[in-house]
Amino acid sequence: MTELARRRDETLAERLIHMNWLVLVSVSLLVAIGTATLYSVEGGSFEPWAERHGVRFLLGFGVILAMVAMPMWLWRAAALPIYLLALGLLLLVPVLGVEALGAKRWLDVFGLQFQPTEVMKVAIVLMLARYYDALPPSRIADPVAVFVPVVIIAVPLAFTLSQPDLGSAALYAAVGLGLMFLAGVPILYFAGGAMVAAFAIPFVWAGLHDYQRRRIETFLDPGADPLGAGYHIAQSKIALGAGGISGKGFMQGTQSQLDFLPEKHTDFIFTTFAEEWGFWGALGLLVLYAILLTLLAIMAMRARSMFARLVIAGAWSTIFVYVFINIAMVSGLVPVVGVPLPFVSYGGTSMVTLLAALGLALAADVDEGQNRRMLRRASRP
Repeated sequence: MTELARRRDETLAERLIHMNWLVLVSVSLLVAIGTATLYSVEGGSFEPWAERHGVRFLLGFGVILAMVAMPMWLWRAAALPIYLLALGLLLLVPVLGVEALGAKRWLDVFGLQFQPTEVMKVAIVLMLARYYDALPPSRIADPVAVFVPVVIIAVPLAFTLSQPDLGSAALYAAVGLGLMFLAGVPILYFAGGAMVAAFAIPFVWAGLHDYQRRRIETFLDPGADPLGAGYHIAQSKIALGAGGISGKGFMQGTQSQLDFLPEKHTDFIFTTFAEEWGFWGALGLLVLYAILLTLLAIMAMRARSMFARLVIAGAWSTIFVYVFINIAMVSGLVPVVGVPLPFVSYGGTSMVTLLAALGLALAADVDEGQNRRMLRRASRP
């Protein structure tokens, strides 16, 4: 082995040693909960959901290690190409997309189906982090400098709404605007944007699809159509209530086992879990998410570079918004928009997207840690 190869291997080993393994432990526990719940959903069978869920995580775990091995300057340089690639994939959906459940959201490449909207969630974070890292702090409040990230967010958001995919569009807006705020954009811009959004509500309502309007109407009056548009949320609330304090037991949930609960392996998997494990089980799951988010928040706060800070904050925001919307949705607190529960719900593209976001966050944290150690060594007499 040459000296150069030895140094490269040592550097890779150091990066993996200094990686925040507690993050991966937290995620592994969430995936294990998801796999067990998917096993229950299928009546005690690993096929088709549980087995694929576990295999995808193992593959994604390898992707995380590969991403951590790559220095952040490389991801910074790749931000624009990744964003343009994701945007190009979004543009292909109306032309070459695979239709399912009345919507074109998937692309099929050699038999592998995936959603470009999920790829864009990571691409937006990378692009905004790259933009603000290059922007001088004195220009952050400049109107033109504020307009550019708005366009970065708005273009994929418009294409996503046309698919239609309201859940992904909402996540683009929430995560993108959150990163702009963390980058230092003054609050007055957000107040002005809120006023514009309020005036645009009638036009947005007119442009919604019929099923999207029914979802909002059902949210406002769940009892108006209990056997139609309100069926999903009605059954979800029944299952949540049936779980009680301690739950009915593993594989004993009547709403899920008797197929009253729709989409029990994807959007409503939290309801399945809560029916089986009750309030204490649901609380434990939320605590696990809180631990993961706290670890990411600590990583973001100790990052010195703007790029690393926003990349880690982007991963935090994406997971938080996913968890918040999903649990609020199945509880009837927000309209049903089709957002999975991170690492627990079945879904290949969403799993890979979230693991990729975590891989970027962990790589950024490793780079920041190396920089801190170098500064400490340089400051020693």
